[in-house]
Amino acid sequence: MPLAFKPLTAAMFAAFALSANAEEKRHFDIPAQPLSTALQTFAQQSGTAMLYTEASASGKHSPGLSGNYSTSEAVAQLVVGSGLIPAVASDGTVTLKSGASAMTVADTSNGETLPKVTVEADAGPYDPYDANNPNNKSYSVTSAASANRTDTPLMETPISVQVVPKAVIRDQQAIQVGDATKNVSGVFQGFSFGGFAEEFMIRGFSTQFNNYLDGFRWPASKLTLANAERVEVVKGAAANLYGRIQPGGMINIVTKRPQATPYYALQQQFGSYDLYRTTADATGALNADGSLLYRLNLEYLNKNSFRDFAFTDRIFLAPSLTWKVTDRTQLDLDFIYSDEDTVDDHGVVALGNRPANIPINRFLGEPSTDLSNSTLYNTMLTLTHAFNDDWTVKARFDHLRRHTVDPQTGASGLQEDPAQPNYGELSRFFFGGSNPSDYFYGNVNLNGRFATWDVKHEVAVGWENYSVDNDTLDFQAVEGPKINIFNPRYRPLNLSAVPHAFGDFGSGTAHSNGVYFQDQITLFDKLHILGGGRYDWVTDASNFGAASPEEAKANQNVSKAERFSPRVGLLYQPWEWLSLYGNYVESMGNGNGNIGFGGKALPPEIGEQFEIGFKTAFFDERLTTNVAFYDLKKSNIAVDTRRGFSDLIGSARSQGVEIDVSGQVAEGLSLIASYAYTDANIIKSTDFSGNVLDGNRLWNVPRNAGSLWAKYDVQDNTLRGFSVGAGVYFQSQKQGDNLNSYQLPGWGRVDMLVKYQLPLPKAKTTLQFNIDNLLDHQYYTATLGDRFTVNVGQPRTFMGSVKVEF
Repeated sequence: MPLAFKPLTAAMFAAFALSANAEEKRHFDIPAQPLSTALQTFAQQSGTAMLYTEASASGKHSPGLSGNYSTSEAVAQLVVGSGLIPAVASDGTVTLKSGASAMTVADTSNGETLPKVTVEADAGPYDPYDANNPNNKSYSVTSAASANRTDTPLMETPISVQVVPKAVIRDQQAIQVGDATKNVSGVFQGFSFGGFAEEFMIRGFSTQFNNYLDGFRWPASKLTLANAERVEVVKGAAANLYGRIQPGGMINIVTKRPQATPYYALQQQFGSYDLYRTTADATGALNADGSLLYRLNLEYLNKNSFRDFAFTDRIFLAPSLTWKVTDRTQLDLDFIYSDEDTVDDHGVVALGNRPANIPINRFLGEPSTDLSNSTLYNTMLTLTHAFNDDWTVKARFDHLRRHTVDPQTGASGLQEDPAQPNYGELSRFFFGGSNPSDYFYGNVNLNGRFATWDVKHEVAVGWENYSVDNDTLDFQAVEGPKINIFNPRYRPLNLSAVPHAFGDFGSGTAHSNGVYFQDQITLFDKLHILGGGRYDWVTDASNFGAASPEEAKANQNVSKAERFSPRVGLLYQPWEWLSLYGNYVESMGNGNGNIGFGGKALPPEIGEQFEIGFKTAFFDERLTTNVAFYDLKKSNIAVDTRRGFSDLIGSARSQGVEIDVSGQVAEGLSLIASYAYTDANIIKSTDFSGNVLDGNRLWNVPRNAGSLWAKYDVQDNTLRGFSVGAGVYFQSQKQGDNLNSYQLPGWGRVDMLVKYQLPLPKAKTTLQFNIDNLLDHQYYTATLGDRFTVNVGQPRTFMGSVKVEF
């Protein structure tokens, strides 16, 4: 007579835990949650390889654990009541088997023996849905660190946060940040100077070329995804925990971390316009006890472009070390080196109320002089210590040395003659120079948990310092030769014959200190109340346009500002699959850099946001959604009064709806989709010519935009290893400048994917082929807010790759 399977009893738990006496104990902090998520967190915190079937953990819940446990003790506690029986192999691998498993297990409570079955598991040291698996298949991410500076489940976070996981980055062969954020609602690619730096519009407002790497602000740089674990986007002014930030939000790259399980990968990509990209990834332990771990990511990119004369040549190296000093103390050292050569490209120009009807490859700069270089050296040191089971402190120091040489030829005016369709003489100026800068970042963050009666608290308290020292900027700005946009003839300046003019030197420094606190209160395990804020002290000093380097440093204009930015939120989770939330936040942006009456620098811009929305999680959190309704206002915008001074009379507002869906909808079928309705308008402002802009739409922001990317892993055994995918992206018409003098037409494009994993026994080998803009649609992506800088969308491009992993 077949025996009914019984859950893991207390006696079985005790018997299994006896084998743990000789095992090393380590600290775990895993809250009660769905079992599959708890097991992923356990694998991440322990560095242990896990083998179990996805179905065996589906729909089950884990009680969690907190404290010091051996591997055997920890996994036994996590699966109590689940019907799964754990076993630890001699190499430390944990296997979970159900009542239909192949292993015979004695229930010491009644002596009954379970029947035998075969255990199913993907080959290799990682579970395919383990968060640390370099080939994690999941399009769904259940937690993110960027929103609260804590690893809080997204279903308990009263803020809109979207995550592009590594599975999507891998399937779409994303290289730059913009390749990933195209999947996120309300995020639009801004101007890029041909790739020299990446700007984004989030909820209608520019990021001003500032992106984040592990929470550290990187200015005007192009960040590769070669060492990216995932990309997290915090929407709106809710990103105020990171200090001086634009109210639209922030984009944060979370980097890959060293792992105990060895992994090695080499990928060669090749594509249209002579694109060749080689990447390598290696991680593992450096000593026998696994206390010293390493990771090394590198990239070599060489490509041309559909744009005349454009190219990119980049070398990127990112080594990381993790030293587990004790079971409670960890030291991380990370270094990044990047050296990139490219062409500064201002795109095309507007003619009438549309981009000029000229070939999309037409270059309007000077190909022999507009050659830029960016060299980056970044060093990061992080010390983490757990005082006990509930309190952890993390201290971090970061230094970025950025040196750019960025000569460029820009446009200052276009002579148009309606009677002569091919007449378009473009006035140009040359601007170029060398700008070495140092950026210093320090942060101490304390996280803790405690309870007052039946009320749970999760707190974060911290201090942060961010300093910038721009060495003397040595540049030249002179009028250049004109060019006809329909029949260009390039005539470079003889720069050696152009002497320095008055005002060719500049210097600037910025120092900010901020303290923040936050308490997330949980009542009845369903109601989450978030309260806190940040206080900032800011000092800016600059002098651009000096007669000498000495004058640039000696006569800087100094501005100071300080402000408290509140942050409150409320989330109610009536069922495990549904969360209703709302928030009110304020933020302080960067300094205006403008001078008001009396010669005083104006205070920074201010953001204010109201947001409500709901989140869902279905199929054991394998499919998640976020729907947000928001009202976001930006005030204190400096406006030129045409009297030599500026005044804080400008303001703009963005209101909208955002929908994001990601995860697995059926066996083998994954998707990530988004839609945004963005109504972004100027409330009050004028431009430098005195034109009243009240009521105009903000530039670069489409009213409607969306995306849908889906991938299917073929389930039939005869075709197993094949994957196919397709995506659709669209944007409606948007304004090219705040004067609304011309428009960028709406557009749509289709992308495709075919992938095959070869059935090789020792090394996992994957062949992949992507097509972007399959229908070769011509479109324009963004401007710099004027009529002379229009980015052209990429035509149909192909990219293939061969990736070997072992």
